Amino acid sequence: MRAILRWAHVDLRAHRGEALFIVAATTGIVAALLLAAALFGYATNPWQRMFTQSHGAHVWIRTNPAADPGRLASLDGVEALSGPYRTTSATVESRGARAGVELRGADETPPTSGRPLITSGHWLTSDSPDGVVLESSLARALLAEPGDILTVPANGHSLTVLGIADSPEPRYRPGERAGTVWASPFAVERMGAVWSGQLTGMVLADPDDTDYAVQRAVTELGADAVRDVSDWRQARAEARSDTVLLGQVLVLFGLGALIAAALAVFGAISTRVRGHLRDISVLKAVGFTPGQVTRTFLVQHVALALLGAVLAGVLIQVLGGRIPGRPGEAVEVWQDLPGPPTALFAVPVGAVLFIGAATCLAAWRAGRVSPVPSPPPEAAPSGRLSRLARRVLALGVPPALVLGWHRALARDHRTPATVARLALPLVLITVALSAWTTMDRFDDHPGPTGTAAALTVRAEHGLGDQEARSMIEADDRVGAVRPGVEIAALVPGQTGTIGLRGIGGRDEPYPFPVVEGRAPERPDEAVAGQGLLDLLDVRIGDWVRVTAGEHPQILHIVGRGIEPENSGRVISTSLDTLRQNDPGLSPAFLQVLLKPGADPGEVRTALLEASRERLDIQEATTPGDRFSPMLGVVVGLVAVLALIGLIELSTAVGGSVRAGERDLLALKAIGLSPSQITAVTLTAIGSTALLAVTVGAVLGVPLAHWLIDAEARSSGIGAGVARTPSVPHLLLLAVAAVLGAVCLALLPAARATRRRLADTVNAVG
Repeated sequence: MRAILRWAHVDLRAHRGEALFIVAATTGIVAALLLAAALFGYATNPWQRMFTQSHGAHVWIRTNPAADPGRLASLDGVEALSGPYRTTSATVESRGARAGVELRGADETPPTSGRPLITSGHWLTSDSPDGVVLESSLARALLAEPGDILTVPANGHSLTVLGIADSPEPRYRPGERAGTVWASPFAVERMGAVWSGQLTGMVLADPDDTDYAVQRAVTELGADAVRDVSDWRQARAEARSDTVLLGQVLVLFGLGALIAAALAVFGAISTRVRGHLRDISVLKAVGFTPGQVTRTFLVQHVALALLGAVLAGVLIQVLGGRIPGRPGEAVEVWQDLPGPPTALFAVPVGAVLFIGAATCLAAWRAGRVSPVPSPPPEAAPSGRLSRLARRVLALGVPPALVLGWHRALARDHRTPATVARLALPLVLITVALSAWTTMDRFDDHPGPTGTAAALTVRAEHGLGDQEARSMIEADDRVGAVRPGVEIAALVPGQTGTIGLRGIGGRDEPYPFPVVEGRAPERPDEAVAGQGLLDLLDVRIGDWVRVTAGEHPQILHIVGRGIEPENSGRVISTSLDTLRQNDPGLSPAFLQVLLKPGADPGEVRTALLEASRERLDIQEATTPGDRFSPMLGVVVGLVAVLALIGLIELSTAVGGSVRAGERDLLALKAIGLSPSQITAVTLTAIGSTALLAVTVGAVLGVPLAHWLIDAEARSSGIGAGVARTPSVPHLLLLAVAAVLGAVCLALLPAARATRRRLADTVNAVG
């Protein structure tokens, strides 16, 4: 055993760069997999823990003020009610930030069901009649803390923040979902607000009966009394969506990188075995058994992988919580869970075992080397030049380029294996670049992604709709203004609600972005999001019936759009179509379409100044908003994959240089100079890298398109968002890979060219 360790130590010292690459790559791969495990745990555990601790309601039903939701307590399967709470809408402001909120009347004693979990400050008290408690996501948006003052712009009334609370209900989303503010009824009435609805939570004995319970509740109260229904599954899916997406990306790239690293290690050992046949023969001659030779290579690379895995675990434990954004939060929550995380041990061990399994085959081949030195199989001549190569030489192309290309293609079966190993990380890099390109497209060209209108405007403080519209149209950067409304509608079977949106009309059509089918042109036609199509199990061309209050709407789905809001559970038509069955329906907002080149942020600022803060203006939500945390992850994964590519390139360089030693005497005999011989080797390496990049792009582009659209489809946004890197970007990747390979091979190729003839003869055998 001592001899094995001594020889392994000497061999590692002779290949320090390769050893460093393997350790660094393993560290990056295991760190990515550990972050993925943390994100998956973060996606499930915090929400579930919050739901359990708060004794959360499984169903929340919003009704009109005249309804009697107390009757729901008598329904079978309902264990308890949370509320009913009287509610009203308002707009609050803090430190320059403004948000739409739902004021919820609450008592001084927190409810036993659906109880908010105070994270800072305290609950409502009679000592602070104007005190309120903010839901945590709303507090972050307003930059509010306990003790801060909120202003109600409508009347200048002030509210004091007493506490911040977590809630398992759906979070605040600007322009999409109002934030939750718990306030005493006295505080709400004192600010002059009028109660406009009620909110009631139902705690069920069996969560699997949620759909049935919703149906019974709507029947009990009457469809005309129900405004909106949401359940625990929607809240959980929303809480998990962004984090699970990050986890899926990390798992996909982490496993791909792990396979690429294992193949790179396999290729490195195989190349070293072919290059050290004489050394291995000497080891066997002095008494090493085949098993000892196998264990020597196995010990080396398993030790390197183990070192990298341990480093990754230590880094995640010590520095993981300092990573900005969602990954850092996930690691902190992961570390706070009772008991040591199983994944912190299982992931590194699994990675080491996987790399060790790939090492075993190559190490076993090293143990089969004969103790009698013999020329390796690749010592056969490279073969005569092809007819094409001879024609190219006749055209005056430098011989170094032709011979290098010939060497890259004519070596043997090992060239395709090298290209395949090098192409795998390049495939993943292409997928990562495609994800980046897709996210950039959301920001640069939001129109095709379901957000033709850049701004959504609501008039406030007594400002009339017509006056607001005239004020908006006065800005020369505004292309068009369309009135719109969005209301909750019950789906068939009354098991849930969706978003029913009406924008524009026959005289002022709204340009609904459509990726499948066509835009609405006639009455009763609509476009739907993928989430709605999946929820109702319908397709383009089907008719659907939804109920908004007392008014049924029968719509013909003629197209599908990209819907980033409400998990794609939205159906959109013209405002005129909705008014056919509900003549009293009035616009609730204005959709502002900007001219090309206009900046939404600048237009928003100008309109706020022109209206003297009497307009509530929100910028459109795009799918890129939920994908933006992936940017940092993509950069890190590309770095890890590039490191794995360097390992494989160094292996390919070593193999090509050793293969060139066989031809060195022949090349010198035909009159090539040392610099030309070096160019032959560099051309062979560059050609191999170019082939790998081509394979990576050919396979990576369609794979990326399929993966991105599949994720968008499963999240409800809908397929059609994927965009692949532009040709210049792919060419830049190819140039970087080829130049990197050439630079990496330059020094070894130059050294091999200047070897003594005697050394070359000995190397060839």
